[in-house]
Amino acid sequence: MTATTLRTEKLDLRLSAAAKQALQTAAAAERRSVSEFVLDSALSRAEEMLAARRHFGLSAEKWQAFQAALDAEPRELPRIKKLFAKASVFEAGSKK
Repeated sequence: MTATTLRTEKLDLRLSAAAKQALQTAAAAERRSVSEFVLDSALSRAEEMLAARRHFGLSAEKWQAFQAALDAEPRELPRIKKLFAKASVFEAGSKK
């Protein structure tokens, strides 16, 4: 987030007096408002968490197995085939 980003949304939260004091003290130490401190801290943590979900590491052996699974021909799934052969509840007519 940049300083020029327009802030139009609001987020309310409840916290203990001790937590509020800790946030105020930390924000003051950085000469920032509590809102700026909390927002930047929360966004940094969110980016870390989301990055951890987007990127994962595999050993060479597991990477090869992963690649093999991606390259393999699709499996025959008879129950799925049967399901799609039936008319959907959203379709007016029926499939045969």
